[in-house]
Amino acid sequence: MKLLVTGAAGKVGHAFLPAFLNAPRFSSWEVVALCHNRVIEAGERVHVVRGSISDEAIVAQALDGVSHVLHLAAVKETPDLAIDVALKGLYLLLERFRVSADARQFMLLSGDCVVGHIFQDYAAPITEEAPRRAYPGSYALTKVLEEVMLEQYAIQYGLNVTTLRAPWIMEKDDFRYALRLDDTQFGGPAWDTLIDQMTLERARRGGYYPVMKDVNGDYLKRNFVHVDDLVEAILLSLDNPRAYGELFNIAMSEPVDYGALGPLLDRIERLEGLEIETPFHSNWLDSTKARKVLGWNPSVDLETLVERAWKYRRGEGDPRIVWYPG
Repeated sequence: MKLLVTGAAGKVGHAFLPAFLNAPRFSSWEVVALCHNRVIEAGERVHVVRGSISDEAIVAQALDGVSHVLHLAAVKETPDLAIDVALKGLYLLLERFRVSADARQFMLLSGDCVVGHIFQDYAAPITEEAPRRAYPGSYALTKVLEEVMLEQYAIQYGLNVTTLRAPWIMEKDDFRYALRLDDTQFGGPAWDTLIDQMTLERARRGGYYPVMKDVNGDYLKRNFVHVDDLVEAILLSLDNPRAYGELFNIAMSEPVDYGALGPLLDRIERLEGLEIETPFHSNWLDSTKARKVLGWNPSVDLETLVERAWKYRRGEGDPRIVWYPG
């Protein structure tokens, strides 16, 4: 078997490849990594093809003899690249893959942006049957179109496809920086749009963490997943007939409740909560289907997420990399 991984040099790719190569079930498989701006090192079982996913010749070269595809490559809010990478690139991959005699499974990593994340309101937990209601922006739009394109290739051509839909992906000390109120903050929201300037200046001097409230005045509940749990879901889905033709939500067992952070952070670092009113909606990405069908169970809960983020210490060869804005 041969697996093509796009986006192999990104956050998920960096975590996935070692886990895949060390998994006994895949010990005889080879990997082709399609890289563009960032390149990984080739190895005994890892071959690297460098070029743009929007280049038909490069795609053909990368797919030669490939039986499975894991499509991780994505662009965030970069409209000038959205069509080439997210749409043309996926189209070229699918067109070439569907006529290949070696083709067995095509897997897409999608995101909860397709259901609006915290920007759209859902009265019930968000299952895989919930309507797609993306928030504004090119990234969310492209993910909706990618999911639909994959569905149609399964319908039109009988291709075995699998989609994993993940919320905000955390690794290492990401969550610690997601709770920063100063310029080192990872991801959003932009605090100066939610906090008055005087309060923000005081908070930026340190000693505070954000306690966001939702549109109803309750503590915000927002979905996250640790990259290790996501990688485990990918491994369980890969070459698994039970995953063919399926979409799975892959998220922590419960969303992060910003009101529950206080005792955890007080134990680790003496921080005071700064309550922030927002226009956001509390949502719950329901991953029951993945548990039942795949036997997947996330190992990282809120307490573990906090402890890992605060205990993580970077060495000289481990700079903090913001793979995407969040």
